[in-house]
Amino acid sequence: VRREKRILELGCGRVKAAGAIGVDVNFAATAADVIADLNQPLPFADSSFDEVRAIHLIEHLQDILETMAEMHRVTRNGGRIYLITPHYTDPISWCDPTHRWHLSSFSFRYFGPVHGARHWYTPLELRQQALHLELARLWKYIGMQWLVNHFAGFRRFWEMYLCFIFRGKQMEFTFEVVK
Repeated sequence: VRREKRILELGCGRVKAAGAIGVDVNFAATAADVIADLNQPLPFADSSFDEVRAIHLIEHLQDILETMAEMHRVTRNGGRIYLITPHYTDPISWCDPTHRWHLSSFSFRYFGPVHGARHWYTPLELRQQALHLELARLWKYIGMQWLVNHFAGFRRFWEMYLCFIFRGKQMEFTFEVVK
């Protein structure tokens, strides 16, 4: 018997993934099934979801480390965490006064293994499965987006030297939860 994949969508807003349990701060303007303060522990049991989604949410919350820990806690071993957030060079990252964090494509390396072992600052581990950086349309058309997304060394060079010229728009991360 094949069971349905359990998906949790945090900060779902007005639209959520098909079949997902949506969580947001109010019912009135959202598609939320559960009302919760996303700056507090989530009202779900450990390892209860196959996938947790947070689309344009992480940059609004008080504590990224606590939020990632909560997403890790409620996702089963081998499950996925899917995040979309603005790149810090996108003006939208700075124009929204509710954004507390301005992130780069390397901001979540903290949760990955270091030299083949878990990071010594946190007990939780996430393995980055995918990263897609969206660049402004012009840079996409001339091939800069393709280079950034297909060559890790070039992405590092872009983050260090080129990203304020060839600005990023948003980043899509997919992580595998390791417990």
